[in-house]
Amino acid sequence: MIQPHGGKLVERALSGKKKDEALAGAAKAPRLTIDAELISDVENIGSGVYSPLEGFLGEKDFKSVLAARRLASDVAWTVPIVLDADPETADGLKIGQDVVLAAEDGRPVAILHLLEKYGYDKGETAQKVFGTRDPAHPGVAKVLGQKDVLLGGPIDLLEMTPTPFDRWKLSPKETRVLFESKGWKTIAAFQTRNTPHLGHEYVQKAAATFTDGLFINPVIGRKKKGDFKDEVILASYEEAIRRYYVRERTVLAILQMEMRYAGPREAIHHAILRKNFGCTHIIIGRDHAGVGSYYPPFAAQDIFEDFPDLGIQPMFFRSFSYCRTCGSVVNDKICPHPAEEHIQFSGTKIRDLLVRGECPPRELMRPEVAEVIMRFKDPFNE
Repeated sequence: MIQPHGGKLVERALSGKKKDEALAGAAKAPRLTIDAELISDVENIGSGVYSPLEGFLGEKDFKSVLAARRLASDVAWTVPIVLDADPETADGLKIGQDVVLAAEDGRPVAILHLLEKYGYDKGETAQKVFGTRDPAHPGVAKVLGQKDVLLGGPIDLLEMTPTPFDRWKLSPKETRVLFESKGWKTIAAFQTRNTPHLGHEYVQKAAATFTDGLFINPVIGRKKKGDFKDEVILASYEEAIRRYYVRERTVLAILQMEMRYAGPREAIHHAILRKNFGCTHIIIGRDHAGVGSYYPPFAAQDIFEDFPDLGIQPMFFRSFSYCRTCGSVVNDKICPHPAEEHIQFSGTKIRDLLVRGECPPRELMRPEVAEVIMRFKDPFNE
């Protein structure tokens, strides 16, 4: 089994007596309310998805991630995982203090062992991570809207927050046990925030041809307007897998995390997380984790040249389309036919058809999958 990123799978979820003691101490500790996206980050730290992180980045790691795309220890890490607070709240917290991180309903979800408080330049952060300061970019807008102080330190997770999607939730520890029980030594990960069309199916099955198993891992959480809702993505994938995939060689599980749309940096981030789940390969397509036209089409593939030590093997797919003459999904390496014979997999076109209540052509999407999507009154995020 592939080693976790940084060499060790982090486990910072408390249970039993340690959890009881932490909860007892929490009654007297200062509290900081965090939103659903930060709760997902806390859970991903606690369950090892973000290994080797044991908490929110301190200043040295934060600056190193921005400048070098690595932690101060030189381990590759491209997206800063940070906890922001307003200055008044930060002033009321003492270094060395335990701080209860609470959900908006007041429920304690984790303990932050506060080691650092530091300021940062939001514009510079956006420029480094997203390559732009344009507030129209959803990731930039998120950074510009953050509070002015960052809090650093390890966390201890008290409990996972229930979601409507828990039956699809697996921790890295659980996926590693599952993959071993199946006898899989090589696993191809597929990151998605979309419902499956035939192009997706083509790259997944092409990758799975050369590995023992396929790990389909949709991102569940905050996405931009117009993206498919989480429940639609999962329902459509369940239907596709039930009808068209070898179930013994396919695992569907969610990754609870917001999309940041950081393009190439996020492609590396996604690869690291799938490595922690036990995957040996990750499928990287055109404009992975991109939005609008902020990144060159293949920047998310080219960036892997800068990380030869990543430990997980990317599988690049530069293009694919449906060829009427071949009668199948093809790519430019295997199909000799001219462009007019090809139907491109346009997400916008498929969405427009679905919005009008029309089933996309079967050359683009399985009719059964389209039917599942169209059962939802409003399948897209507002």
